Amino acid sequence: MANDPTVLVAEDDDAIRRLIELTIRPFATVHGAGNGAEALAWLRSNPAPDLLVTDIMMPGLDGLTLAKLVKRDPKLQRMPIIFLTAKSRPMDVVNGINAGARHYLTKPFDRNELLSKVKDILGIRG
Repeated sequence: MANDPTVLVAEDDDAIRRLIELTIRPFATVHGAGNGAEALAWLRSNPAPDLLVTDIMMPGLDGLTLAKLVKRDPKLQRMPIIFLTAKSRPMDVVNGINAGARHYLTKPFDRNELLSKVKDILGIRG
């Protein structure tokens, strides 16, 4: 839908990416990327989405590096980021927030918690 918010999901596990997409799709137009490099290419060739949801541990370009590149790009730097990752140590969370994440969620994740964070960022009520 033309006026829906846009969300890019970067996740190398196809099943998890599909689950994230299905969770968000009722409220936004969702695009998927299988790794950080694919996500960065999409970001550079499309209008900035309203939100990036990304894993950290992906082959090639990882999510932390992706976030840092996003935050250095004038076109993208204001885009909110949610990390959704298996990395759950306190230092991992600190690194994620320092890389620019608005929220840091760990796997296995609760779909309702993810949706709550997404809706909050996108300004969706109800």
